[in-house]
Amino acid sequence: MDKIQQMKDRIGKLNEAAKAYYQLNTEIMTNFEYDKLYDELLELEKETGIVLSNSPSIKVGYELLTNLPKEPHDKPMLSLDKTKETTDLKEWLGNKEGILSWKLDGLTIVLTYRDGNLIKAITRGNGEVGEVVTSNVKVFKNIPLNISHKGDLILRGEAVISYSDFEKINEEIEDIDEKYKNPRNLCSGSVRQLNNKVTSERNVHFYAFSLVKADNVEFGNSRTVQLEWLKGQGFDVVEFKRVTSESIEQTVKWFAENIEKNDIPSDGLVLAFEDIAYGESLGTTAKFPRDSIAFKWRDEIKETKLTEIEWSASRTGLINPVAIFEPVELEGTTVSRASLHNISIMEGFQLGIGDTISVYKANMIIPQVHDNLTRSGMAKIPETCPACGGKAVVKQNNDVKSLYCINPDCPAKQIKLFSLFVSRDAMNIEGLSEATIEKFINKGFIRELADIFHIVKHKEEIVRMEGFGEKSFNKLASAINTSRKTSTVRLLYGLGIPNVGLSNAKLICKKFNYNWNDVQNATYEQLLEVNGIGEVMANAYVSFFNDDKNRIIVGDILEEIEFEAVKAATEKLIFENINFVITGTVEHFENRDELKDIIEEKGGKVTGSVTSKTHYLINNDILSGSSKNKKAKELGVRIITENEFLDWLNNGNKPELGSR
Repeated sequence: MDKIQQMKDRIGKLNEAAKAYYQLNTEIMTNFEYDKLYDELLELEKETGIVLSNSPSIKVGYELLTNLPKEPHDKPMLSLDKTKETTDLKEWLGNKEGILSWKLDGLTIVLTYRDGNLIKAITRGNGEVGEVVTSNVKVFKNIPLNISHKGDLILRGEAVISYSDFEKINEEIEDIDEKYKNPRNLCSGSVRQLNNKVTSERNVHFYAFSLVKADNVEFGNSRTVQLEWLKGQGFDVVEFKRVTSESIEQTVKWFAENIEKNDIPSDGLVLAFEDIAYGESLGTTAKFPRDSIAFKWRDEIKETKLTEIEWSASRTGLINPVAIFEPVELEGTTVSRASLHNISIMEGFQLGIGDTISVYKANMIIPQVHDNLTRSGMAKIPETCPACGGKAVVKQNNDVKSLYCINPDCPAKQIKLFSLFVSRDAMNIEGLSEATIEKFINKGFIRELADIFHIVKHKEEIVRMEGFGEKSFNKLASAINTSRKTSTVRLLYGLGIPNVGLSNAKLICKKFNYNWNDVQNATYEQLLEVNGIGEVMANAYVSFFNDDKNRIIVGDILEEIEFEAVKAATEKLIFENINFVITGTVEHFENRDELKDIIEEKGGKVTGSVTSKTHYLINNDILSGSSKNKKAKELGVRIITENEFLDWLNNGNKPELGSR
């Protein structure tokens, strides 16, 4: 293949990978493979003296696909030149002072303030034109909407989602075909929303890294002073350190040692000149500014042997391949597994069991397969789901092949139900997080709810699992045994019947004197007699217990548990048939749940929103402009304080329902 054709081949692959990563929030090749192809392309362009028009070495970005408004940047946002050598950093810095900081891995955003108010936020986009995301940025967790500086202020920074938030959020997202692969993809999707309610739920943070313009402020030609001034305006600023050519190697080492503890995603470091005027005087190349340079970690690569491809089913139906290999030491820790993400990446590596593969940690944190040295051929793609044994099919979305389970009853798709069943208000089994349940389902330990009580049979395998050991297993076994003694309320709530929350479960069980046989065989008419249960809920309830499959599931659970005796209620049910809503902070109770429990013990019901069926809204701030207060006033629902409620409670007097 001649060099021009080699260039075209690499350009095609790089542009396809960049499109998948930046526009479609997916991955078709690893970061390592992308960097390798990019470096090879640069070398070919240098050798031939030819740069093709669609080369990523001259393109700043990619076409924008969303329906967000577009706006050109005042100054082009160029990408940074990069190196993996600290000696290059020393040479680049020369005898000047520099600022070394994390290179955050999120979405770059430009903020504009005028007269102290945030008026505009634009993404980097393609470097020339960005997307306007002002309303979304206003719901970030740490953005100052108003600042003390009253002149024009323009600054740049990175929107990021932390690793810990990424893990929590990823578990909760059910409206996407597959989980996000990394925090950067999740952040990009969160910021570029047409509805900022979604953005507000994603815990996005912003870290400023450079100042473009600040009217009437003197910074003494110091980048450090600029960053400290931004802190004083209320911005979180990227962590940075002052360096010289003598101290830079030691400082890079400090960042390398601390990356494992850093919860904010970073894919390297950025070195910029402390002397602002000097940096600006250097100008730019066609693609790079000359006042700063990026440092990418030189990945530690180890060879090992692929022993297995593990297939992990998820609640969306996606079945993810995971490479299992002989343990190796990487960046100070032992690793033995790495996600392969999808079938397309597997095909690219031509993986086969027993192959010699090389592995590394992307950004020194996330284990990845770097290459397959023997390429014996594709490992077999399973035809059945590992969680349920149902049929698995290969689907192609946006040029990415993935494996899916098509069984609607697959236990992996019911993780929320399993999580509800073991939750504190249901069977109360500590030690079974969603992540652990997912692992147990994929191992085949759990197929239905009753299987949870038999997890102890798999002790040998569990104690060898990542994150488990003898101590944690024994703790889990004890929690399972303790949960066997339970109540009808806990079981009914834990079954996840549509609209039967804890409050309704208590009312239904009370109606039938906590007799499970009567609870399970309640008729539609009987349920309508329960305060707060309407036709839709009653229909769903009866349909659930009339389903043969559900009756078998419940029957299997009943063989594992024992109901505790319920003492007959001797107290006066002063709140019977009265509906409450609680809002705001409480003063006389530990929390709102404690107040709710007392209301329910006295026969009342607590709901989450004010409706025409609500009798009382409990809010210590009666004059507040909260949405619940407004709704209550609109509907004529009486708003009471805790003290008024306590008067009823202490005197044992039933409130007058006509006093709305």
